[in-house]
Amino acid sequence: MRISHVRVTPIAFRDPPLLNAAGIHEPYALRSIIEVETDCGRTGLGESFGDAAALNAFTALAPHLLGHDPFDINGLATLCARVVASLAPPDAGAELAPGSDPARRLANCIAAFEVPLLDLQAQYAGVPLYDLLGGAVRKAVPFSAYLFFKYAHHIDDDELPDAWGEALTPGQIVAQAKRMIDLYGFGSIKLKAGTLPPDIEVAAIEELARAFPGLPLRIDPNGAWSMETAITCAERLGPLIEYYEDPVDGLDAMAELHRRTGLPLATNMVVTCFDHLRRSVALDAVQIVLGDHHYWGGLKASQTLGAMCQTFGLGLSMHSNSHLGISLMAMSHLAAATPNLTYACDTHYPWVEEADEVVAAGKVPITGGAVHLGDTPGLGVTLDRDRLARGHDTFNRIAIRTRDDLGQMRRYDPAFSAAKPRY
Repeated sequence: MRISHVRVTPIAFRDPPLLNAAGIHEPYALRSIIEVETDCGRTGLGESFGDAAALNAFTALAPHLLGHDPFDINGLATLCARVVASLAPPDAGAELAPGSDPARRLANCIAAFEVPLLDLQAQYAGVPLYDLLGGAVRKAVPFSAYLFFKYAHHIDDDELPDAWGEALTPGQIVAQAKRMIDLYGFGSIKLKAGTLPPDIEVAAIEELARAFPGLPLRIDPNGAWSMETAITCAERLGPLIEYYEDPVDGLDAMAELHRRTGLPLATNMVVTCFDHLRRSVALDAVQIVLGDHHYWGGLKASQTLGAMCQTFGLGLSMHSNSHLGISLMAMSHLAAATPNLTYACDTHYPWVEEADEVVAAGKVPITGGAVHLGDTPGLGVTLDRDRLARGHDTFNRIAIRTRDDLGQMRRYDPAFSAAKPRY
């Protein structure tokens, strides 16, 4: 079995006006859909970032994979390293869009193509992808309701109605949670913070705790709080949350906050590579790591992360960015086969509109708060070519080519700054 054709299709899909520490989501999110075809008629699927820098790397790599053995993952890494080294350095991208970070460009490129190669391997073997990762320890993979403060609609944009409506108060956040849990059955809740005054965000957690007694709660200010603010908020949050995610910015600050509060701290910002992990362990800065195969270098590298977390007694969860069903399935197969990934994973998937999904039969079901994996060989999804064409047409129609939450926010507030700490 050899690779005969590689197709990288940039797409765009609608994104609600979700607030975060860097600003606000733009009206469209960008993704790349990757198809790797072989001479035996099989096609492996992947999905990754769609910003200009990532897309440039993917399209540069694609022709070098022709004739490659899909089982040669080490060879893929070598090819990626050679191609990425030949490219001009990209401009720094949005902090919350890891595909735009030059430091993660190689790992991101490996991950983007490792998934379709593993999909091909599993199809060839006639087994679900999780079997290649060691077998499923769970076939129902739990995810968390991911709540955001948000505006009712994007500015000057009547074309994109948002059925979720405004959420700028604790009561509106509780209503958002109730709707999301009614739709998907989630058994835990995460709130994106660092956007409004901390008193409002902490009050939202307190109201969620009253509305959903016993459900695990998390809060993620994306490093936007000062040490003083994080410690003050910890006094109210401590009894209510299962972990405190990135309240302050930097490994040293996280280590100090843990020493001063004793709370378990989680991150997807200050530990994003193995060197960061080594330094974090030495400092006891982070107690739960949120992995993401898109920027850790793929599914197998993420399992290495899992093994290292187990070695050092760290918890393990999973980060999310705006994504579609192919990424959701890759995340689910990874979580299914990683025994110590015991926290419910993050996902933005409930914010995706049904019409924007590109896989056949539409959005991947989340029921009982989980993605339920079957025994279909490979990832378990196929492309709907009409849906893919619509996503590509949208990409060609819009002007967005790099995620810019800060620039989008300055359309609402020209004086807005993402400097940290914000509060």
